[in-house]
Amino acid sequence: MSLTRRSLLAAPAILAAPALLAGCTPLGVLNSVVPADGGARSAASGVAYGPGPRQSLDVYAPVGSSGRAPVVVFFYGGSWSSGRRQDYSFVASALSSAGFVTVLPDYQLFPSVRFPAFLDDCALACAWVEKNIAGFGGDPSRVFIAGYSAGAYNAAMVALDRRYLDAAGGSPNLIKGMAGLAGLYDFLPLDNRTTIDVFGEAQRLDQTQPVNLVRRGLPPFFLATGADDTVVFPRNTRALAQRLRTASVPLTEKIYPGIGHPGILLALTVPLRSRAPVLTDMVGFFNGVGV
Repeated sequence: MSLTRRSLLAAPAILAAPALLAGCTPLGVLNSVVPADGGARSAASGVAYGPGPRQSLDVYAPVGSSGRAPVVVFFYGGSWSSGRRQDYSFVASALSSAGFVTVLPDYQLFPSVRFPAFLDDCALACAWVEKNIAGFGGDPSRVFIAGYSAGAYNAAMVALDRRYLDAAGGSPNLIKGMAGLAGLYDFLPLDNRTTIDVFGEAQRLDQTQPVNLVRRGLPPFFLATGADDTVVFPRNTRALAQRLRTASVPLTEKIYPGIGHPGILLALTVPLRSRAPVLTDMVGFFNGVGV
């Protein structure tokens, strides 16, 4: 499939293209054809946060920022089996142009690993951020995590289950807020090949589900999904949102009409932001969190 700037602007079918889900070639093409935000710069590329070949990250920073900026660590999707950080530079550019030092980590994927190894990687990347982000203009006391699809699951699990950050050497209160776009939070029983492969060997399946890990005292959450998402159904967002409300966790919930699974991610690009205010809402959430 060929993506052009004209087709992205004119063809709604692009928003339903399954190939965009995996962080594969079309997303790389997307980066090259859509106009980029002008307020971001690449601060570092391919920095190792661990010894493995996929334990690397990129850092983006606001242009001309002075002092220490708040930080967003963004985890991409791809069914825990595909994806690469370079294809999500448009997300980093959008967030950095809004004033955030943005970190895009890679993490280990199936079939090389299964649950919970990719969560260990995500927590390790967060611990790296805490120790090192000041050198890139970021404020380690204002670290947020975010993600899309499977990456939103990863972010939610690291925010909900303190064991991951503890094992990685991160501070218990490192994460000041979590933003999830079209995340998987409540998907038992395992009913497709992907989830069976990735999670089927877990000793306690209930502990793989974010909805089962909600507790009082969590940082604020921003949960957003498209009303027309038929890949990760909106019930995932609604279920986690309800558990968070019951536990009195600060919550912002957004369900965007007419938006499908790829659409909520593509709404972060410059030409498609008019379809849904995803970027505005997410940035507003981060800026509204008191730390």
